[in-house]
Amino acid sequence: MELALQMLGLLTPVLIIHAFIIPFTKLFKSTRLPGIIALIGSMFAVISTTIVLFKVYTEGPMVYTYGGWPPHFGIVYEVDQLNALIGFFTAWIMFTIVVYSLWYSHHIDDPSWYYVLLIGLETGILGCLYTGDAFNLFVMLEVLSITAYGLVAYHRDRAEAVEAAAKYALIGAVATTFYFTAVVLLYAGYGSVNMAVLSIFTRISGAKVSAALKYISVFSVALALWVFTYKSALVPNHFWLPDAHPEAPTPVSAALSGLVVNVGVYATARFLYTIFGPNSAIAEYREIVLSAIFTLGSLSGILGALMMMAQRDIKRLLAYSTICHIGIAYMGLSAGFLSGNEEAIKLAVMGSIVHLIAHGIAKALLFMSSGVLIDAAGSRDLDEMRGIGRYYPLTSVSMILGFLNLAGFIPFIGFYSKLLIALGYLDSGFIIGAILIIIISALSIPGYLKAISAIVFATGKEPSQRVQKTWIEPVLFAMALSLLVLGALFQYLWPVYDEASRAIITMNGVIEYISRAWNLIPVELKWFMGVTP
Repeated sequence: MELALQMLGLLTPVLIIHAFIIPFTKLFKSTRLPGIIALIGSMFAVISTTIVLFKVYTEGPMVYTYGGWPPHFGIVYEVDQLNALIGFFTAWIMFTIVVYSLWYSHHIDDPSWYYVLLIGLETGILGCLYTGDAFNLFVMLEVLSITAYGLVAYHRDRAEAVEAAAKYALIGAVATTFYFTAVVLLYAGYGSVNMAVLSIFTRISGAKVSAALKYISVFSVALALWVFTYKSALVPNHFWLPDAHPEAPTPVSAALSGLVVNVGVYATARFLYTIFGPNSAIAEYREIVLSAIFTLGSLSGILGALMMMAQRDIKRLLAYSTICHIGIAYMGLSAGFLSGNEEAIKLAVMGSIVHLIAHGIAKALLFMSSGVLIDAAGSRDLDEMRGIGRYYPLTSVSMILGFLNLAGFIPFIGFYSKLLIALGYLDSGFIIGAILIIIISALSIPGYLKAISAIVFATGKEPSQRVQKTWIEPVLFAMALSLLVLGALFQYLWPVYDEASRAIITMNGVIEYISRAWNLIPVELKWFMGVTP
């Protein structure tokens, strides 16, 4: 456990140090050195998150106290099976994105600042996932947001990119202000911003809560959820994504669609299951909130699937696909409104967790594969890309496998994630939920077939810019095969996904999360907090 704690504590500082070192590479006038430093930093993140994942799954949740300050009195990182799994997945996908960026370097005119922002983005994502403090979540959301805005506007000579970044940033600034307000209200109501301590206090007050505290809690959760759904582009807060993702550099689009949107889903899960559970101060409103999220998730899935059919820009098509699949993830996550059937809820939430992984791998793969083909065609327009995939068979096969995974075909992992969500709703007797998953999946298929037909099977002209076949194509193909491998090994990986779901759904899982932080607070400080040990 000691090594894992050290790696967890070093993760953020090491990434920040790498980000600060990169600008000094301009002194050496090397265009490759920034990418190499970023690669080293992302590899450290892979090693750290892997060690943390192994320790958490063998020994239970871990808490790292920055500066030695105990929870509630200082900033802590707390990792359970849920954020350990998502953090591990995030680090690996970000590593492949950095590798892809090395190939994409011919589009990067200022590599030092590009990699500073990219490593900053990874720092923000992992910080949001690992933090055990609601205020530090605000800080890390700001880190994530600012770096994302800069990356969307990286091609600042294009008016569309600047406009997309401005739209993203202006509403994003309002969003983070809303979340800061929510944190202030939570501190005013409960006297703490530590997530484990908040979980204790909301349950204590849940037994006999004053009207004022109840309204403070409900309003805080409403503000926070608005922010989280904005960050994950859930309808109706999706409006920024179709402009931002296509205009960003292709590796950045992969990170935004494959990783950044997951942060909002994870934060929603942490708030509505760990902090404000079924017996908390907002218990009487919680099912209404989860029902509303289910409705928005369904609308997001249907709207995203329908809008894909009308797109000519391959990156906009993939952006609407993200809106669709984030909707599916929220549909699984919101199953908590089905009170009285813990196993069904755990199954649906497990499907949501698996879907974040299935969608994240596939979406990163599809954006990066499309980047190779866009280079060859010299355009993002599907009409201009007709038949271009025939010249790059390995990339085309990778793209087809990615689309099949998103459509939910057997034996891809994307099939199992949707199946789990549908089975969760069927087991609870809520058949509408399962039917909607099937409808959304069916509606999305024409959009995927449109892209495959135009790029791979249509007759077109010779590539305007023949991209030399390089090492990046096998990397993309390996990512595509991972979707099949994860599907084939799904029954063996079931305990991993089950533990991640159990960590937030079951009372034992939540108590384990709470106790690891609570036990680190000295007795005399618990008296100071006004709590009898």
